[in-house]
Amino acid sequence: MDDQACPRCKTTKYRNPSLKLMVNVCGHALCESCVDLLFLKGSGSCPDCNVPLRRNNFRVQLFEDAMVEKEIDIRKRVLKDYNKKEEDFATLREYNDYLEEIETIVYNLTNNIDVVGTNKRIEQYKRDNKEIISKNKAKIGREEVELEEILEIEKQMEDLRRAEIIRMEQEAKKQKIREKEALIDELMFAEGDAKEILNTFAQSKANKPEVLPPVPKVTQFSTGIKFNRGSTQPTIPLIEEGPLYKYEPPIQPDRCGPDPPSIENIISGGYLKHVRAENETEKAGGYKSTLPCLRALQDALAGLYHAS
Repeated sequence: MDDQACPRCKTTKYRNPSLKLMVNVCGHALCESCVDLLFLKGSGSCPDCNVPLRRNNFRVQLFEDAMVEKEIDIRKRVLKDYNKKEEDFATLREYNDYLEEIETIVYNLTNNIDVVGTNKRIEQYKRDNKEIISKNKAKIGREEVELEEILEIEKQMEDLRRAEIIRMEQEAKKQKIREKEALIDELMFAEGDAKEILNTFAQSKANKPEVLPPVPKVTQFSTGIKFNRGSTQPTIPLIEEGPLYKYEPPIQPDRCGPDPPSIENIISGGYLKHVRAENETEKAGGYKSTLPCLRALQDALAGLYHAS
């Protein structure tokens, strides 16, 4: 319960099940009540590290470990500027060194190692790569907008499909009510036998096919990539005649020693008396008790074989 407790008021999840822990850039967690009390004027300092903080930068803690929340927040801020892609580098080695530099910066800021020097390093990188950072931010922004448009279109299609299913279900319910009312009217005013009328109604109901709502076929992923895009490979022809695979035993070199036992020797020699018989499930999978017995005998006689 210590991980799920406010370090200031010592309130735990056990005492208050609705406890909501919040974190800021420093990574130290506080409950929502303490945040409202300490940051009533909008700004204040962290009770643990005295770092100046703002109320609007607090967010709900998603992970039990506050250090994970801190690392995620720092990684997001760093990757906004360190947004180069692999195609921006001449070699893969340079790209890997760039990724290693990012991890070093995140680790130092998360564990408070040379924070001042690391921040100066980030500012120097931002000055040296200002144009590339702006270009990649614009590119990422366009990709996010396109993805949001695709997701919005999928959401609209899903809403239309759901509305169509609801409409057809309501229509089916109305049709059942109309059929039931028609049956009641026929039973009340018809002069025929009621049992025959019910049998006729049941037979017509059974012969009438049930109409299911159409489900549109999905042809692309959420990112907009179609399933069959760029697929120019010819289909593999099916072999209809002849076996697909024929087992051929390996050719053994000339050796001195007794011949390995065969399955016929195992059955005729009575070796299966000491082996558990296969059950129905094993037999359905192609397993037979002769297989482990054959392997055990071959392993036992393997030392007698001498390849010349």
